[in-house]
Amino acid sequence: MATRMNLSSKVAEKMRSASLIAPGPRMFQTRCSMPSATRSVSSGLASLMQRPVLGVASRTSIRSFAMVTAAPPAKAAPVIVQEAHGFKLERQQFVKEYDSEVLFYRHQKTGAELISVLNSDENKTFGVVFRTPVDNSFGIPHILEHSVLCGSRKFPIKEPFVELMKGSLNTFLNAFTYPDRTCYPVASTNSQDFYNLVDVYLDAVLHPRCITDPKTFEQEGWHHELDSADKELSYKGVVFNEMKGVYSSPDSVFYRDLQQALFTDNTYRHDSGGDPTQIPQLKFEEFQEFHAKYYHPSNARIWFYGDDNPTKRLEILDAYLSEFNARPVDSAVVTQALRSEPRSITSTFASGDAGKEELTAYTAVSWVLSEESLSVETELGLGFLDYLMLGTAAAPLRKALNDSALGASVIGGGMDDDLKQATFSVGLKGVLPENVPKVEALVLEELERLAVSGFSPTAIEAAINTTEFSLRENNTGSFPRGLSLMLRAMGSWIYDRDPFQPIQWEDALQSFKSKLASGEDVFGPLIRKYLLENRHRVTLTMLPDSALAAQVEEQEKARLVAARSGMDDAMVADTVRLTQELKERQETPDTPEALTCMPSLQLSDIPTTITKVPTDVTTLSGGATLLTHDLFTNNVLYMEAALNLKPVPMELLPLIPLFCRSLTQMGTASETFVQLTERIGRKTGGLSIYPFTSPVRGQDQPISYIMLRGKAMGDKAGDLTDLMRDILTTARLDDKARFSQMVAETKVGIESSIVGSGQSYASKRLSAQRSTAGYVSEVMGGLTYLDYIRTLGKRVEEDWEGVTADLETIRKLLLQKSGSLINLTADTRTLAAAQPHVESLLASLPDVSGAAADWSGRLPRISEALVVPTQVNYVAKGANLYEDGGYELHGSSYVINKYLGTSWLWDRVRVVGGAYGGFCTFDSLTGMFQYLSYRDPNLLETVEAYDGTAAFLRTAHLGQEELTKAIIGTIGDVDSYQLPDAKGYSAMSRYMLGISDEERQMRREQILGTSEKDFRAFAEVLECVRGADARVAAVTSADKAQAVNDKSPGFWEITKVL
Repeated sequence: MATRMNLSSKVAEKMRSASLIAPGPRMFQTRCSMPSATRSVSSGLASLMQRPVLGVASRTSIRSFAMVTAAPPAKAAPVIVQEAHGFKLERQQFVKEYDSEVLFYRHQKTGAELISVLNSDENKTFGVVFRTPVDNSFGIPHILEHSVLCGSRKFPIKEPFVELMKGSLNTFLNAFTYPDRTCYPVASTNSQDFYNLVDVYLDAVLHPRCITDPKTFEQEGWHHELDSADKELSYKGVVFNEMKGVYSSPDSVFYRDLQQALFTDNTYRHDSGGDPTQIPQLKFEEFQEFHAKYYHPSNARIWFYGDDNPTKRLEILDAYLSEFNARPVDSAVVTQALRSEPRSITSTFASGDAGKEELTAYTAVSWVLSEESLSVETELGLGFLDYLMLGTAAAPLRKALNDSALGASVIGGGMDDDLKQATFSVGLKGVLPENVPKVEALVLEELERLAVSGFSPTAIEAAINTTEFSLRENNTGSFPRGLSLMLRAMGSWIYDRDPFQPIQWEDALQSFKSKLASGEDVFGPLIRKYLLENRHRVTLTMLPDSALAAQVEEQEKARLVAARSGMDDAMVADTVRLTQELKERQETPDTPEALTCMPSLQLSDIPTTITKVPTDVTTLSGGATLLTHDLFTNNVLYMEAALNLKPVPMELLPLIPLFCRSLTQMGTASETFVQLTERIGRKTGGLSIYPFTSPVRGQDQPISYIMLRGKAMGDKAGDLTDLMRDILTTARLDDKARFSQMVAETKVGIESSIVGSGQSYASKRLSAQRSTAGYVSEVMGGLTYLDYIRTLGKRVEEDWEGVTADLETIRKLLLQKSGSLINLTADTRTLAAAQPHVESLLASLPDVSGAAADWSGRLPRISEALVVPTQVNYVAKGANLYEDGGYELHGSSYVINKYLGTSWLWDRVRVVGGAYGGFCTFDSLTGMFQYLSYRDPNLLETVEAYDGTAAFLRTAHLGQEELTKAIIGTIGDVDSYQLPDAKGYSAMSRYMLGISDEERQMRREQILGTSEKDFRAFAEVLECVRGADARVAAVTSADKAQAVNDKSPGFWEITKVL
């Protein structure tokens, strides 16, 4: 599984509201393991105002918030080195917010800057960042970010990055291209593995082979491909195709246009990721010059974090840096001067050929806030203001936009401080063109009202508590805490500001709270100064154009025709030769001897036993189950309440996602929607509600629950359970206007998602053909769900009573003690204090036991093209290994699956085929095996690559080192780093699925014992995925779908989606 994805640089997705605001400035992430909705990362202080799930979090009193920590074990004070290995300490500070000693060093010979963070976190993090501004949209930094990881002086093989993916225990391995900088971070809990990663990355950025090797540039960037003189000329290149996928997404195009409209005079007016119409203008010499100019220690900012030896960090770095001498690097980002008058700009995006009512626009009002850098307290204030106005569905600016019925979904991102100058943007998508002017008027009117009237005390308390809980908990999910901290510091450091400022928020927070407590009007002046009185305002409107996709396609063909017509016979022959040479190189693996240069761990470094999560199981009265996990959580209680969904009949399942949203977004019998939202914000650390469905191995019927997931300080456990009780038993389900808005939001959200994440929808279609669990997932989140949502809007208008009756039926069938499960993660004392509250929650549920409904259904067993306006494809092919191949699960399948994603599929689909990613998935619960591609220029060629997998496995000769790497990499995935809440959640999931620790240990031993013979045996099983039982599903364009049927009549049925 390997690919890269475009992602937001706003706030961690885990902390954001579901379907909240779209991302700010785009950042491109290299070589991710899976292109799902994405991780997001934050940099600036205001981004710490993280909007949690459903936008709710906190404690009860602004003045008394505290996390009670257990007394830490005694530890020796870190040895602070003043000068060593060419580095001199210039600044030292203990940062209490993260219990860390933070040291700022400068490398004397080169001027390279280093922040070395010393603490007890075992998840060690390293990063090197270069400031990389651009003066065109050729995508140079993005292509370079890909290319430097394709071999270096010390590691002269095709792709050291892939070798690390195969055999590392990393907890993070990636690279990011921002609009003005490029970041190369890694993380690992294993010290030797960590140093291996650092070594490879330092050599990659400072001594890459790509700057002397045009073939890497051609592979990762772009090249003319011509297989023979009688074939058509085409463009190929990984970044080229990635950006065609980005530019196929209206959301991505909107944020590109918005950034360029706000910043007309500096580097941000260009697309650092690359415009696919301009990427082919890039010359190799320009690529070389860019690396020579910016990838120098004098332009580097380096970060170390964790519990490793601080002196060894200096030694490792000096070994690389000492080869260079200091030199001036002109990489500063020019400040955008604020304009004196507002502007309105109109652009277009490629839409489907829907009816007039479906051809809707995007529009947003946006500001650059200041020419000067903002103080810590101002950033905090703007962050709080951002949360107050937009952070929850009940926040007044967001609510005003939603209630206006002018559009389907709020967009814009609110405040964003990832770039040199902070911005603020808000608007709507799904707007009828005639209503566009009303959106700007509404935004300005509501801002004026808020500047005068302010916010309620309860709203302010909820915002303060939400932020403070998030800051103190520091729960970054699967994202390393050290990397999160690095990106925060980098938001100032990269602009030559104080890098310590963004990570020291305590004093500014207390000062800000004191001003609020004194009654000072804090937010009104901020709204006036930075928004209402700020004339650097842009209103961007993006209108639908159903002819644009075809025009873009024709323009590309015209450029290729012109390029071909400009070639004489010798040039044609040369292009054919270069194409063949590149493919030959791409298809030729590194020799075992060459691969010995790569540092690696040994199997003896890998624990042979599983890591167990302490779990106590108690059966409560009425048939409920209580799971508890005694883990240190810093006095936070993490809680899941799962209600059995199986009594709900199949025909009501498409309503479940909206039912879950309705529980918190319509108020209760005694509270309005706004009051309920603020209560959640004041009393807890976050609350989300969603359906949880999973297959069970060996069973046709899945398990399925409605999951209420929340967190609170230990002494607020009663507040959390009271909220869950009130939401479940008294939530209103009769707000027609709010429900209609949620239907509209859902519709546009799915339609946007299909274009950017087509592989997910193609995969769901195949799974829905083979299992009940797959069909249920399709019904509640796939294209079948989209079809339902499209008809639901009309039903709401014509039969609202029927809809509310269905919602109440769902609630009645869900509310039963029998079959429910409560999962608690905390320390012993907190768990004991929480149990009476849990029993009170369960006592509010009816003591009844409803029979499970008959859940059955499958999609027809067909191959299918799912047509949308897109320049790229997402290709899936799958079959069921248990049913079609007679396979019996063995732990070696995890190793083989990992290996395929970093060898055959990576090479054939991505490297040779030019797709952004190619990988495979194996659902060991159902037996469903699927190949998937992401932002792929090909269709049938990719299917052919899939079909060659079995032969590849049958003939692959894995030496012991290659096999060891595959095993270690798999263990790294199995043992992925988890914070306490994730450990408790994973243990609950295993309990639900009946996966015992004994089975986990058996699978681990099978993984560790994987042999080449297992690869051969699995090859025979995979034959079924290219046989008659296999099916193909792809998200593609209409022309490409039809071209496949023209070439292979009856290959698939064509379904128009957009």
